[in-house]
Amino acid sequence: MSTSAQTDPLIGRLVDGRYRVRARIARGGMATVYVATDLRLERRVALKVMHGHLSDDTVFQSRFIQEARAAARLADPHVVNVFDQGSDGEIAYLVMEYLPGITLRELLREEKRLTVPQTISIMDAVLSGLAAAHRAAIIHRDVKPENVLLAEDGRIKIGDFGLARATSANTATGAQLMGTIAYLAPELVTRGTADARSDIYSLGIMLYEMLTGEQPYRGEQPMQIAFQHATDSVPRPSVKNPGVPEQLDELVLWSTEKKPDDRPADAMEMLQRLREIERSLGISPQVVTAATSGMIDRDDPSELTKVLPATTGATTVHAEVDNAARLRRSANRQGARTAWIVTVVILVAALAAGIGWWFGSGPGSQVSVPAVAGLDYEAAAAAIQAQNLVPEQAGENSLEVDEGMVIRTDPPAGDRVDKESTVRVIVSLGPARHDLPSVVGQPASDARTMLSGYQLIITEPDAEVFTDATAGTVVALSVTPRLGGDPQDCTNGCTVFEGDTVTLTISLGPVPDVSGMSITEATAALSDVGLSVAADSQEEYSETIQEGRVIGIAPHPDGGSWRPSDTVTLIVSKGRPVFPIPDVVGMTRDAAKRAIEAAGFTVSYDERWDEFPDAFTKVESQSPKSDKQAPKGTEVSIRIAASL
Repeated sequence: MSTSAQTDPLIGRLVDGRYRVRARIARGGMATVYVATDLRLERRVALKVMHGHLSDDTVFQSRFIQEARAAARLADPHVVNVFDQGSDGEIAYLVMEYLPGITLRELLREEKRLTVPQTISIMDAVLSGLAAAHRAAIIHRDVKPENVLLAEDGRIKIGDFGLARATSANTATGAQLMGTIAYLAPELVTRGTADARSDIYSLGIMLYEMLTGEQPYRGEQPMQIAFQHATDSVPRPSVKNPGVPEQLDELVLWSTEKKPDDRPADAMEMLQRLREIERSLGISPQVVTAATSGMIDRDDPSELTKVLPATTGATTVHAEVDNAARLRRSANRQGARTAWIVTVVILVAALAAGIGWWFGSGPGSQVSVPAVAGLDYEAAAAAIQAQNLVPEQAGENSLEVDEGMVIRTDPPAGDRVDKESTVRVIVSLGPARHDLPSVVGQPASDARTMLSGYQLIITEPDAEVFTDATAGTVVALSVTPRLGGDPQDCTNGCTVFEGDTVTLTISLGPVPDVSGMSITEATAALSDVGLSVAADSQEEYSETIQEGRVIGIAPHPDGGSWRPSDTVTLIVSKGRPVFPIPDVVGMTRDAAKRAIEAAGFTVSYDERWDEFPDAFTKVESQSPKSDKQAPKGTEVSIRIAASL
């Protein structure tokens, strides 16, 4: 990790002693979503964390907990699973299923509009998940493409039950009512009430958008769109896309009726009708298997179109049309329109001016944070100021981004924020600097763990030498700068930068002691530890090692330590050292004794000559003779005669 904290303080943090936060993957108005690792179960999860400024708001806390309870009550393969909910200090969080992939919004942004088989496959899955919610008496209240997840392995799930309510609690606050205005049911605009049929209306709008590539209602102000929801009828998708079968036209019109009573009662009823359409069109929703998911590029939404089904047959469909039902719905729409116009016009008159100003030119207007990663700060600041935003520089160490270049912004590029908001521009400070302590004497595994914590690159394998230090411990360390240069000795500690390369030198223990062994035995012992033995050996006298046995190995030619694969030379004993025997012939008895003993030898003679004065004695001969050599301590025998 860098010594500078990440701009987002949660990245790298262990939440509740269990969830290690890895990276941020999404940011919304109420919460931020991270990918994390559940250390207890060893799996990737999505961690949804409520924004800190909302943690004291009991309404938002209630909604946050409601999402966990609502989703946890559902057990359906098309609903994003919620595993856990809790708090850690000031953090309130949900733990959800992690689904790598994209949202339906991203797919629509890439493809504009989808094919009929693709649309049916997605709608079948979403309706299945929503039907499970409706069976559990849960209303989603925020159905839109952003909340439909298309996983890499082909699964399609609906998520984000943050606005979900039990059917008994079906009123909406003003903030919730504004929700995502493009998918808002008319009854939420006029009465602030919702039930399962409100979700059906949102699904109908989403179905229209998938088939045509655009939403049915548009306007510069949110209330203009709300007015159209309350007064206008959704047109047939085939007007924009002639390839849409009439059965799907009718399904869109049925699900977007102004009066809730004229829509399907819940998602199951709409799903049953969709499956009748599937059979009549000869289209079977298909989901890619996990075996093919590896081919999907998660960064390219168009890749997901490859795993959604293509057209499986002719799309020209001859379906029976219930003209009576169509006329009844048309009459209902016409009758309801007049009443709705009166109600909504009153609402618009009261709210349009204030809301229009707020969202159009007042504080509520928002702009997109520009993408400035890779620019220098001056260029980035200019781009941010051009969006009526205020840049603020911050530094962060980075191995990947050159010093002085922008790493990212906070909020991230693409997020929409209020004008005049401050955008933190995170500029690279280059690799972090560390003062590295000495690791000499530490076990190699401990040293590697410590060095890895400094974001250093450790060469493989370690250098190894024979020393008197304990085997497996560090005896030396060198550092090669990441930008190049000669290795520097760091045995006693030094200053390093993240990304530098370090080489550990590890002790193998001492070279085996081969003293007293035969040459064959010594060669085998040294070969076992990776050393080679030279063919030629040295010879030396030894007072203690028998002739022909190994005394030891010759010193390293450079005075350094031996390494595996080095070649060593054996020193073999020549036996005890020999010395010249002094010539004592002609000397007196005592003079001869002194000369022999001074040379390190012992003397022997007929001790009866000790009764004679020394001056009357003379050495006639000696053995060994003076032309010989012998080890010290050898006995020299002298023959003494009388000297007259």
